Amino acid sequence: MKFDSPAPGRRTILKASAALLAAGMLSPVSSVLAEMASRRRRTQEQILGPFYPVMSRPNRSGDLTRVTGGSGRAKGQLLIVRGRVIDPDGIPVMGADVEIWQANSMGRYAHPDDTNPAPLDPNFEGFGAVTTGADGRYQFKTIKPLHYPAEPGMIRPAHIHFDVKGKRDELISQMYFEGDPYIPKDRFLQSAVDPEALIIKLSQSPEEPGFMVAEFDIVFRG
Repeated sequence: MKFDSPAPGRRTILKASAALLAAGMLSPVSSVLAEMASRRRRTQEQILGPFYPVMSRPNRSGDLTRVTGGSGRAKGQLLIVRGRVIDPDGIPVMGADVEIWQANSMGRYAHPDDTNPAPLDPNFEGFGAVTTGADGRYQFKTIKPLHYPAEPGMIRPAHIHFDVKGKRDELISQMYFEGDPYIPKDRFLQSAVDPEALIIKLSQSPEEPGFMVAEFDIVFRG
């Protein structure tokens, strides 16, 4: 004779309900935590610095190694600085305005307030801007800057300044170069939560002989 299984008791039903409830509650929490972990940290801020070229207009050709009316190419190691501008979810930011400015290959800015006795380069102004397309990408041709004295007893490592403007956000930062001996004592870079994230390793360009490449992605809200 076949007997039906006994009906589950009240305690069994309560235990099963609690387990299902717990599973239902934990699933969204786990999903949120996973989403938070996958979001990218906003690129860290750095100082604007005293040599922002307020009296000049940026070169929008994408090639800072030449100037209008110049007699040749800028002196120094040729460099391609490129990357993507993305939001914390990794979505490309279209229409972001990316400005860069920097010292020349002797460590001097083309700025009237720079008292560094190093020579200026007549073929290098060191100020450019581009606008990102649908893929969020930007690129500049420039030269690798040199470190320079900032104040008595302080030498700033070589770096390139960035000012990135979107519809909702603006980010001011700096990009540094791996192996620079002045990095460990630079108080501006070392004030960042993760200084290593602002330090770039250069590689040879496979497309442009004589150029090194710096890949620097920028994360902000766009």
